[in-house]
Amino acid sequence: MTRIHRRHAAACLLALCTASASWAQAPVQLRIGSLVPKNSQYHQQLMEMGEGWRAAQGSQARFTVFTDGSQGGEAELARRMRIGQLQGALMSVVGLREIEPTVAALQNLPLLFRGWEEVDHVREKMRPAMEQRFLERGFVVVAWGDAGWVRFFSKEPAQRPEDFKRMKFFAWGSEPEQQAIMKNLGYTPVPLETADILPAMQTGMINVVPATPYFALASQIYNTASNMLDINWAPIVGALVVTKKAWDAMSPAAQRALKVGGEKAGLAMRQQARREVDEAVEAMKKRGLKVNKPTPEQMREWSELAERLYPRIRGSMVPAETFDEVFQHLKAYRAGKGQ
Repeated sequence: MTRIHRRHAAACLLALCTASASWAQAPVQLRIGSLVPKNSQYHQQLMEMGEGWRAAQGSQARFTVFTDGSQGGEAELARRMRIGQLQGALMSVVGLREIEPTVAALQNLPLLFRGWEEVDHVREKMRPAMEQRFLERGFVVVAWGDAGWVRFFSKEPAQRPEDFKRMKFFAWGSEPEQQAIMKNLGYTPVPLETADILPAMQTGMINVVPATPYFALASQIYNTASNMLDINWAPIVGALVVTKKAWDAMSPAAQRALKVGGEKAGLAMRQQARREVDEAVEAMKKRGLKVNKPTPEQMREWSELAERLYPRIRGSMVPAETFDEVFQHLKAYRAGKGQ
């Protein structure tokens, strides 16, 4: 090798090393958006996970969680991730379906799941394929969680499906299919964002909020909507996702730390959320909440309503193929349990 060639090779090697060092030292940030309340156990789990990730990524890494919907509703969180204003979000199915529609099958099928064991079984069966679909759309699923069962909180007592037809429901602004189905069945949805719920209840714009007990307690909704229908209408299922662009910018060690921390955080969120259902109800009862439990006859009316909803949901709110897959998994699971 001539002296000129050696100098050229040395210069190229130096440039490569400098570029590599620059990549390694480049600050990586994860800005995570969510609707969860500040200092809630969800927020705390995210921060704990973030500390593990930051330690693996390096001292220049930055991890920030925006709570209480400060970055907008869940549809807005999905949009902000796409344009790079956020690198991740902890969202329910309402936001996740803006990225991958099949995930709606885990949350938008009322009275289908008889307990958390069935929710867990179906999610784990569908998880690999769902996570691959998210990846193909540019997102990495870091953790799966849930937030309890949806109950109906209303200003006036109500126990039958017919009772709610005279009331005005909070509805997610990003779910026009759900609103159309409700209207067709004689109900009155009012599309809003989460931050609008409390003032809308206080002004009479709405008088029914489908919500988990924990959310009703944390947001103080029960002070205005002091009646709760004791029915497990549907689970609130969610996940923490980050953009593939942000994922690819991390070191391999940081990717592993985020995955491990995410699994731990997701499990903790699920366990805590399931305990909090009963704890939140008891706390609200002590402060004046009235719990209205349907009779067996009224429960049959709710089951009949759900059966009427399924054909309308299939192919609109939930892709038909995924809808059928959920029912197949549940049928097999229940057969194995002798149900």
